Amino acid sequence: MADIQKVGVCGCGLMGSGIAQTAATAGCDVIVLEADRAALERGMAGIRKSLDKFVEKGAIDAPARDAILGRIRTTTDVGDLKDRDLVIEAVVENMAVKKELFAALDKLLAPHAIICSNTSSLCVVEMAAATKRPKHVAGLHFFNPVPLMKLVEIVKTIVTDQPTIDALFAFAKRLGKTPILAQDTPGFIVNRLLVPYLLYAIRMFEAGLASREDIDEGMKLGCGHPMGPLTLLDFVGLDTTYYIAQIMFDEFKDPLMAPPPLLKRMVLAGQFGRKSGRGFYEYK
Repeated sequence: MADIQKVGVCGCGLMGSGIAQTAATAGCDVIVLEADRAALERGMAGIRKSLDKFVEKGAIDAPARDAILGRIRTTTDVGDLKDRDLVIEAVVENMAVKKELFAALDKLLAPHAIICSNTSSLCVVEMAAATKRPKHVAGLHFFNPVPLMKLVEIVKTIVTDQPTIDALFAFAKRLGKTPILAQDTPGFIVNRLLVPYLLYAIRMFEAGLASREDIDEGMKLGCGHPMGPLTLLDFVGLDTTYYIAQIMFDEFKDPLMAPPPLLKRMVLAGQFGRKSGRGFYEYK
């Protein structure tokens, strides 16, 4: 399979913009697709802000920043992705939306092109079934913030072929990431371990076994974690964690993966963490 040079990214939100920035930084020709121009402008503003921080820290210079931005084009027309070697989907976590997009991409792209999903929880082979190229479909799960986090989970379905996996491993390394291979099960590797841990921290707090501060300090100082579980939940988003936990519980019926009542009530109350200004902690 040929080297990946031309990359398409569907979605210019937090994850999509980070993926686009990272691919352009690695020298790829990037086209970003969004539903409307306003969303593209917000996403590109985020990329510029991120790159400006790299300049301020001395990690790159201003000409390098401008060159990276010059390698990113934007569009609202899916047809503009027709010449891409790889398209990474980072749209809303809704299977029907993803399958519709995968079917449209499949009709456009050259036979060699790979289609990947950045999903953190949904079944990748179900998306692949919407195409006539299931061997060339995989998961490519980045972590937030994409330009800084070194890990990428490459998700192999039961039909993904080895040349596709090899091409994605090479691509991830080109981006400066460390790829690991995961099977197509809810949560893959990281969330399969992380989500039950986070949910159990909520149960401890809900049961009054310890304060939120002591739970977080215990895991930071006792296990060397950079942040405690309740702080991490606020950072990831309580709504995101709730959604992933529901999918994992539906698949495995493991009580440890069931969302605790407190998590459900906080999400219903709009307390999503940092992005809403309040979660387990308050943010101004």
